[in-house]
Amino acid sequence: MGRNLGGYRMARPIGVDLFSGAGGMSLGFEQAGFDVVAAVEIDPVHAAVHKFNFPNCAIIPRSVRDVSGIEIRAAAGIGDRTVDVVLGGAPCQGFSLIGQRAIDDPRNSLVKDFVRLVRELDASYFVFENVKGLTVGRHRKFLFELIEEFEEIGYSVQRDWRVLNAADYGVPQDRQRLILMGAKRGRALPAYPKTIAERPTCQDALADLPNAEMFDLLLHADSVQTVALGKPSAYAEALRGLGNDSWGYGHPRIWDPSRLTSSARTEHTEISRRRFRETEQGRVEPISRLFKLPADGVSNTLRAGTDSSRGAFTSPRPIHYAYDRCVTVREMARLHGFPDWFRFNVTKWHGARQIGNSVPPPLARAVGSVVIAALGIPPTRPTEAMGLGEEKLLSMGNTEAAAYFEVQNPIGRRDKKSGARKRRQEETEASYALNRGMQHIDGVAS
Repeated sequence: MGRNLGGYRMARPIGVDLFSGAGGMSLGFEQAGFDVVAAVEIDPVHAAVHKFNFPNCAIIPRSVRDVSGIEIRAAAGIGDRTVDVVLGGAPCQGFSLIGQRAIDDPRNSLVKDFVRLVRELDASYFVFENVKGLTVGRHRKFLFELIEEFEEIGYSVQRDWRVLNAADYGVPQDRQRLILMGAKRGRALPAYPKTIAERPTCQDALADLPNAEMFDLLLHADSVQTVALGKPSAYAEALRGLGNDSWGYGHPRIWDPSRLTSSARTEHTEISRRRFRETEQGRVEPISRLFKLPADGVSNTLRAGTDSSRGAFTSPRPIHYAYDRCVTVREMARLHGFPDWFRFNVTKWHGARQIGNSVPPPLARAVGSVVIAALGIPPTRPTEAMGLGEEKLLSMGNTEAAAYFEVQNPIGRRDKKSGARKRRQEETEASYALNRGMQHIDGVAS
């Protein structure tokens, strides 16, 4: 099998995740047969959660602007081994004046850093994901410029790029993302993954979970011991680690399946509960503007909410189809395709952001599967289970997480009087990390 390196066996292809967040892309590519050996994430709270769920992956809690390919290799302990894939989605924020290239706009420097790191790591493949708004109108110009950047450094790119809907890849959620794939010139380009025939529903995702409001402890904690799980659907069975293919080609985790996690309760007023009850499934409640899940349909796109730099500390969570409350973070995770062993920050705000910011793992797995097929490497199943990280990583706020990683907190402080502050240039990426799930590109939303 080869020697052990950084906690992983050498036989599996390896990847590097840029702008990794809590790890949706990392998990999907792991389930497809890759070992993601390094991840770069500027938000220290996200980095802490990634470290908990992927303890053998080197997490680099810095901006991609300040990281080199050499540093990534050193952190991962991979020496000069071939990096098979670099994956991630950089923020695209600026569109320049006529006669100028949009990709050269300083506000898009993080996209150029993605290209730079693909080159410095000399990756065999790359996967760039972003908002579907990049594919329409004048924004297509930016996309073509990005493709030209990759071609100039020696990569062939799928010019018939596609917007993929997670609902077509086994996720009970309508979520569309641009997926751009490229291969080092001379290598086979991956084909886009085929869709699956049946979409799981919200009921498939949530019906076996106990109602969090049964547990008073969840008013003060995010987890509780329970044996009250119901009979799972095929979809829920896989997320509970019960199905034959529940781990895919990923590393099985050592976890406690009898513990309901990421399920802190929300205390709603009776007025809100009445409005929630009166709202029809599949409709938006007019006061809160929250979407009520349809039991037999899929969720709307789960969003990360407004970031902390704008003074709001809410993450919009849809209304449960069966209960007069918003869904819990665990229920959001089920709607996103995260398995039950995967943990998030214990606060509802951070936890919901980490889900809303992420690529659904089943969609990432589908993309990873076509990349590994293009590599010509048969995926292998790990034989040993992997432990999870320290629980304290899940309860850290920005200040504590920054201190843990010995980095500066990238989220600036607001003025105490007005709440306003000036945004530093380096905060572009931090804000994106906070709010990746609700992107706008010059007026075009995700």
